[in-house]
Amino acid sequence: MIYILDSKLPDNKSIFFALQYIYGIGKTRAFLICKKLGFSMNLKVKNLSENQIVQILSVINSLDFVLAHDLKKLKVGLTKKLVSIKSYRGLRRVRGLPVRGQRTHTNARTARRIK
Repeated sequence: MIYILDSKLPDNKSIFFALQYIYGIGKTRAFLICKKLGFSMNLKVKNLSENQIVQILSVINSLDFVLAHDLKKLKVGLTKKLVSIKSYRGLRRVRGLPVRGQRTHTNARTARRIK
């Protein structure tokens, strides 16, 4: 197992799919990283050398992605800001109701029940 940004990358997966285990890296960013380093999409994590792992870390740092803990803090900060300025979305979040305009008369049972 390889740990990158506090995420375990499974050995038996290809590097393209394993990079998606990192919070904040999806298909597009994983493809971009693989393309920049010249890795094949079929390259397995267990076949990576130490040098290649260092290259992956350096590319992630050089592309200035907001990942893992920083991204989670950013998302929490945004929701706290919405609540503090008492916007409509913030108040809906506090009450546990749907935020994006869904109907609540018959649906949104789980959103109301979670409270």
